[in-house]
Amino acid sequence: MKKLGHLNRDIARVMAGMGHTDSLVIADCGLPIPAGVECIDVSLTLGVPGFFDVLDTVLADFKAERAVFASESLTQNAAVAARMTQFSDAQITVDHVPHEEFKRLCQRAKVVIRTGECSPYANVILHSGVIF
Repeated sequence: MKKLGHLNRDIARVMAGMGHTDSLVIADCGLPIPAGVECIDVSLTLGVPGFFDVLDTVLADFKAERAVFASESLTQNAAVAARMTQFSDAQITVDHVPHEEFKRLCQRAKVVIRTGECSPYANVILHSGVIF
């Protein structure tokens, strides 16, 4: 049994196959999943698991160089907006785009990880960095 890293085998598989600048999405339960993009649905009930629970476990095992949020999250979701400051501390560039553009960018992702989060605009696109 795997001891370290992400235990969800589908998430671990996708992360292991990602190259520099590839992207993955961590999404609330309301974000539409683009046709043709793999969805790993980890939702159990409303709020479980939460956006931050999944984000933290992914970031513990994934080298991100860029994070993209919907600009609406800055005014519509104080918890998500507050967490963005930690990205710059981790040397992850943070960008904001309108939510409609965010949804278009999701079409390029390798995967959408759907959480049980039910707060507005609790979504992020993480772009893979390199570990060397």
